[in-house]
Amino acid sequence: MSESVSPAEAWQPAATLATAQRRAGMLASAREYFAQQNILEVDSPILSRAAVSDPNIESVSAQLQIDLSRDYFLQTSPEFSMKRLLCAGYPDIYEICKVFRDGESGKRHQPEFTMVEWYRRDFGLQEIIHDTVAFVAALVDPVVLNAPPSVFSYQDAFMHFTGVDPLHDGLQDLMRSTDCDAQLQASLGTHRDGWLDLILTQKVAPGFARDRLTVVSHYPASQAALARLTPDNPVVADRFEVFLGDLELANGYVELTDAREQRARCARDQELRRISGRRLRLLDETFLAALDAGMPACAGVAVGFDRLLMINSGTDDIRNVQSFTF
Repeated sequence: MSESVSPAEAWQPAATLATAQRRAGMLASAREYFAQQNILEVDSPILSRAAVSDPNIESVSAQLQIDLSRDYFLQTSPEFSMKRLLCAGYPDIYEICKVFRDGESGKRHQPEFTMVEWYRRDFGLQEIIHDTVAFVAALVDPVVLNAPPSVFSYQDAFMHFTGVDPLHDGLQDLMRSTDCDAQLQASLGTHRDGWLDLILTQKVAPGFARDRLTVVSHYPASQAALARLTPDNPVVADRFEVFLGDLELANGYVELTDAREQRARCARDQELRRISGRRLRLLDETFLAALDAGMPACAGVAVGFDRLLMINSGTDDIRNVQSFTF
């Protein structure tokens, strides 16, 4: 709530009753989809002793009166907890929950939002992509999706919409293909993935069709996050995203199960955080210990539920589909 607006003026919910009813119906449809797939709903804690190391995501910290000696964190995703469940022998699982990310507020981002996340054992990349497209189709109004999804590799999407080869072109080629001021150029510096993200946002995603889903797969290995590298082409990772127009709806991958490699990636994340001046956080040792114990082969995906609700509500502003917003 803006400081210039009094509580007497701002107490009303942002979303209408009709939107709330639509949300409830879509949540019921989501649970019905998972029930038909025999996927177990789980409940992980929102409060954690550790934050994610990902340099692109900032956790919201909290303090507990019972332990003022340390920070606690609101989850940015239930991923680590859900993977611990998989390591403990759980079957296919899903969760619908609130997640929190600092530094994100506007028409497409809010510090608090609803995420749907699930994991399928023994799924490969094409299987989890098909599963994600089917889930989105089960929740989105059929009149929105007029054709089968468009499918691109990350490299092909860049080549098709910009002529830039994201895997082989030099940094100067990437920089020349963008529209940005001196301040943004200075902030990105020589961070190649930062430039690629900018090109994806500015030049690639705006070209995606608005009457069908677009699937982009095989992101560069440097953007693997917690995905495994593609076995027959380790230059890229078994990671994908799903868009409607330029609106990102889902991010998923075939999961990395190698505990040693995961720890090395977390260390690289920490170095990137240090270089960029972000706060360093203690690693989630319970998650890494679970990987050491062994995680089954699986694939997972996270879907921004509020964005699906935006589509069905005919709005381009996430603040119109949440009861109360920042």
